[in-house]
Amino acid sequence: MEQTDLYHAVEQALEGIRPYLEADGGNVKVLEITDEKVVRLELLGACGSCPMSAMTFRAGIEEAIRREVPQVSAVQAVNLTPAGVR
Repeated sequence: MEQTDLYHAVEQALEGIRPYLEADGGNVKVLEITDEKVVRLELLGACGSCPMSAMTFRAGIEEAIRREVPQVSAVQAVNLTPAGVR
């Protein structure tokens, strides 16, 4: 799968979860997809500072991408807030 196709597939997967993030004042942005097929994301808005962002990332965002785009080797968020830290 070409890099451009991979990017569009990841964006399509994120479209399924974005309404839930936006409902809580957040969003997610694809920063890059490396040659090793690692997707690097930035959590935006409320998602960037929410103490539950790690759970949202793993159970929601990462799962959606892995389910829809199995070619992805890993999903990383560059600004996860550790659980319980405010």
